[in-house]
Amino acid sequence: MNEVLEVEGLKKSFGTLEALRGISFQVQKGEIFALIGPNGAGKTTALRIVATLLSPSGGRVSFLGFDLKKEPEKFRQRISYLPEEAGAYKNLKGIDYLKFMANFYSSSEKEAEEFIGRARNIADLGTRLNEKAGTYSKGMTRKLLLARALMNRPELAILDEPTSGLDVINALEVREIVKKFSREGISVLLSSHNMLEIEFLSDRVGLINKGAILDSGTPEELKHKYQAKNLEEVFRSALR
Repeated sequence: MNEVLEVEGLKKSFGTLEALRGISFQVQKGEIFALIGPNGAGKTTALRIVATLLSPSGGRVSFLGFDLKKEPEKFRQRISYLPEEAGAYKNLKGIDYLKFMANFYSSSEKEAEEFIGRARNIADLGTRLNEKAGTYSKGMTRKLLLARALMNRPELAILDEPTSGLDVINALEVREIVKKFSREGISVLLSSHNMLEIEFLSDRVGLINKGAILDSGTPEELKHKYQAKNLEEVFRSALR
């Protein structure tokens, strides 16, 4: 596989707090790579740096050969970021929200229509798209936002806790959407504290705690290495 994202020795400090203490990882083309760990481990900070929303305190981030510090605009042209706390415009109908975002991302009317059509299929909300987003359940809103994040087929989708707070059915649907686009060649960098879920979703994972990556590999490699039944047991063993 071809390397899309390379993170080397990434550091981030907020005053005296070291949120990231020199983490390194790579994401390949069409791969789902997850940073997993407890709240406050540094997952969201890492994603925000790659999404160009935060400046690193040290280290290097390279995306498709572009350097984050020198050419952040090259990142923004080719990535999509979905924060955990993201929301849609509640007074807009779902379809109007998608049209607004499609016009924002596209370079022509034809391309905008293509994006809207793809987003409709991703969200799979049927006639509910004609209703205001403020009437949607959390699961429906999350699917609408995921449709926004994937409508332009970014080369890297950055998803922060994509299924947080969702019920089993909605979480399953979101995972299937992410898997589908990964199979079509889109790379995915995501974060989660739900290790059991990520075990079934991700190709590789990085176990992160207190701003440092404890270990990384495929779920099967890690389970074999630590003689564990699941990633929760792996994480507990890696902490020792």
